Amino acid sequence: MPQDRVKVIPLGGVGEIGKNLAVVETTDDLIVVDSGVQFPGEELLGVDLVIPDVTYLKENRQKLRGIFITHGHEDHVGGLPYVIPQLGEPPIPIYATRLTHGLIEVKMREHRLTEAYQQLVVQPGDCLPIGASLTVEPFRVTHSIPDCVGFGITTPAGLIVFTGDFKFDYTPVDGRLSDFGKLAEFGERGVLALFCDSTRVESPGFTPSERTLDSSFDKIFSTAQGRIIVTTFASNISRVQQILDTAYRFNRRVGLVGRSLESNASVARELGYLEPPEATLFRADEVNRLPMHDAVFITTGSQGEPTSALTRIANNDHRFIKLTVGDTVVLSGTPVPGNEIAVDRTINNLFKRGAEVVYNALMRVHVSGHGAQEELKLMLSLIRPRFLVPVHGEPRQQILFRRIAYDFGLTDGDILIIENGDAVELEPGRAWIGNKVTAGRVLVDGLTVGDVGHVVLRDRRHLAQDGLLMVSLVVDKETGHPLAVPEIVQRGFLHEPEQLLERARNVVMEALDGGPNVTAEHGLLNQKIRASLGKFVYESTRRRPMILPVVTEV
Repeated sequence: MPQDRVKVIPLGGVGEIGKNLAVVETTDDLIVVDSGVQFPGEELLGVDLVIPDVTYLKENRQKLRGIFITHGHEDHVGGLPYVIPQLGEPPIPIYATRLTHGLIEVKMREHRLTEAYQQLVVQPGDCLPIGASLTVEPFRVTHSIPDCVGFGITTPAGLIVFTGDFKFDYTPVDGRLSDFGKLAEFGERGVLALFCDSTRVESPGFTPSERTLDSSFDKIFSTAQGRIIVTTFASNISRVQQILDTAYRFNRRVGLVGRSLESNASVARELGYLEPPEATLFRADEVNRLPMHDAVFITTGSQGEPTSALTRIANNDHRFIKLTVGDTVVLSGTPVPGNEIAVDRTINNLFKRGAEVVYNALMRVHVSGHGAQEELKLMLSLIRPRFLVPVHGEPRQQILFRRIAYDFGLTDGDILIIENGDAVELEPGRAWIGNKVTAGRVLVDGLTVGDVGHVVLRDRRHLAQDGLLMVSLVVDKETGHPLAVPEIVQRGFLHEPEQLLERARNVVMEALDGGPNVTAEHGLLNQKIRASLGKFVYESTRRRPMILPVVTEV
C-alpha cells in the first residue's frame, strides 16, 4: 500500500443498525473505531447477541494501535468483551471518555477481562499521536448519553471525520453542547472524507431536545395515582437523571430495578455524571414498601428482553413488583429493529395487568439521540467534506442521505454507498471503493462465540416449528430386533398425542421386527426408525418433527 493511502473498512454498522466497528488502516498503523453488538431478531432462536466478524483484525493484529470508542451505548461498546479475547496479547489500548470507560469497565469485569485491555482516558480537545502515521482528535457531540465524542483523524491521505452517533441538542441534560467550533475548524482545515451517522435521515426538521420530555414527565407524575414505572435503556444516564429530577419535584422516591441499570447508574454517580437530588434515590425494595403514590421505579426492559425487569413485571413474574390497577408504566424508549414484536408483546401484557401504559404513540416520552435532516445538513455545512460516506444506517438511509448531499455540491462520485467489508481507499483528493475483506456476523449464545452456525439455527427452527419425537428402544445386540415396545416421548408436537404415539410405536416395531435385513448396526437402525416414523407422522399430521432415536443394545 502506498505511504499516502489510507483504508477505512467497516466490519459492522453499515447497511444495518448496530454492531458498529470500523477499521482505519495505513501502511504502518491500524486503529478501530467502536466495537458494538446488534440485538438478534426472533429468527435467531436462542441467540443472545450478534457481533462483527473480526477476522481482518486478527490477520492484521501486529498493526493494531488501539480501539477508539465514541460513547457507551451497546451498539458501540457491547462487542468489546467478545472481540478483545480474539485479539490475544498484549493488552489492547482502549481510548474513551471517563463515563464511557466506566461503562466499559463494568462489562470487562463481568467477563474477567480487566487485564486484557489498557484504559486510556480521552477528552474533547485532545490531540493524540497514534503510531507513526495517525493523529486522533476527539470532539464533543450531543446524544442521548453524556460524554459522547466523534473523532477527527489526520492520516497520510488527509483529514477524515467520524461523527459517531449525534444530534445537535441546544439544551442537553448535562448542559454540554456539541463542539461547533471544532467542527468548523475541521471544515477550514479541509476534510477529505466524512463518515456520518445517517440513522434518522428519514425525519424532517430537527430532532427534539432531551429537555422536551420534561413537560411530558411532569404531566404523567402530576396525574398518576399509584406507582410509576419508567423503563429506558440501561445506559441512558441522561434519561435516568430526568426521571430523578421529576420525582424530586413531585416528592416521590425512586428505586432502580435491573442489574445493568444499577451498575451503570453506580458508575455514572461515582464519576459525577449522575446527580440524584437529595433524598430521592433509594434501594428498590425500600421504595416498594412505600405508599404507592410515593413510589417510582426505573427499570430495564425497553426492548422487551425476555429476562429484563419490565418483561418479568408484565408477566407477573417479578420477585417483588406486582402490578395493580392504578399503576402507570412509561416506555421511554423505542424498539431497535428486530425487537418490535417483543416490545408489542410486553405492552399488551402490561395492559392486561390493568396498568396505565404510556409510550411514544400516545405521548412523547422518548426522543431520538440521532440527528434529523436539518442536523445532517448543518453537519455538512460545517465540515464541507470532499467525500461523504453515510454510516450507521440501512440502505434506505444511506441513499436518502446521498440525496440530501446533492444540495451541497456533492455528486454520485463523491458519495460512497458501501457495505460491511468494503474498503474505502483514500489518497489526497481521491476516494474509491477497493477490494472487499472478510466481514459478516458472529452469533453469541451464552458463553460461546461463533459456535452457533447455520446448521444449529436450522435445527432450532425445526424444533420450534414441528417439535421433537424421541424414540427410546432396546434391541438385541446380535440381530437388531426390538426386545420391548419402544417408548416415544414428544415435546412441542401435539397437545394430546396418545393415540397417535401408540400407532407410532407399532410402526417402529414393524419396521425393525422381522425380515432378514435387520441389523444391529447403529446407523442403519437409526435410519430405519427415522424413515418409517417420519413417513407415518407426516401422512398422519402433515408435520415433520425432529426424530431422535436412542438405541440401547442388550
